[in-house]
Amino acid sequence: MAYLVPSEFVTKMVDAGESKIFMSTKDTLIRAYMAGAILALAAWFAVTINVQTGQPLLGAVLFPVGFCMLYLLGFDLLTGVFVLAPLALLDKRPGVTVAGVLRNWGLVFTGNFAGAFTVAVMMAIYVTFGFTTEPNAVGKAIGHIGEGRTLGYQAHGAAGMLTLFIRGMLCNWMVATGVVGAMISTHVSGKVIAMWMPIMLFFYMVFEHSIVNMFLFPSGLLLGANFTFIDYLLWNEIPTVLGNLVGGLAFTGLTLYATHVKTSPRRVAA
Repeated sequence: MAYLVPSEFVTKMVDAGESKIFMSTKDTLIRAYMAGAILALAAWFAVTINVQTGQPLLGAVLFPVGFCMLYLLGFDLLTGVFVLAPLALLDKRPGVTVAGVLRNWGLVFTGNFAGAFTVAVMMAIYVTFGFTTEPNAVGKAIGHIGEGRTLGYQAHGAAGMLTLFIRGMLCNWMVATGVVGAMISTHVSGKVIAMWMPIMLFFYMVFEHSIVNMFLFPSGLLLGANFTFIDYLLWNEIPTVLGNLVGGLAFTGLTLYATHVKTSPRRVAA
């Protein structure tokens, strides 16, 4: 289980950010689409475990399987490129611009949403026998999640919005740590262990992840849950995206870069 020291894997983070900015539109969209779809399947899997066992911890323990799969396959989540792409700009890599970073984020958002929505449609068909019956217990649980995490925040007004933003920050602090985890080992076993722990934490603590929510909330709408598409955007997706951006970049990307790439000179002893 080969381990890379921080100065090595943080440099890999900057290299990865540069690579993603210059990736072709086709490859960026395909990799983002597959990442969104696989993470959505993992979320569906975890909710199913929770419903069938009544034990949320078991779902959280097993949810990271989707995250590990998509990163081992080289696919990209918006929450990951939120952290990696700006590092290439900060490191002044040739040709890297703000427009290039925003282009990458826009394409990955589009691909993630398309992949997650595809699984949402499949799930809605699955749990309703093609919309001919009421949703099964898993479908109803997903609908309730959508209601509680849109109208539930709205009921608290500004305090609810602040809570939602903070949950988004905490989420991508952990998810970005999982992205880094994929780079700290050159062995599959080491990568999986390093990715698994922070992802399990974020799922069990019910933090807000913009890509998982691209599956949960459209699913709830397809299954007739009691909230609107505007509720989803205003009282979940948009604040969650902003919280994910700030949390992942501030607590993971910038801190690692500032101390392991731009390391200050050693202090002279008095």
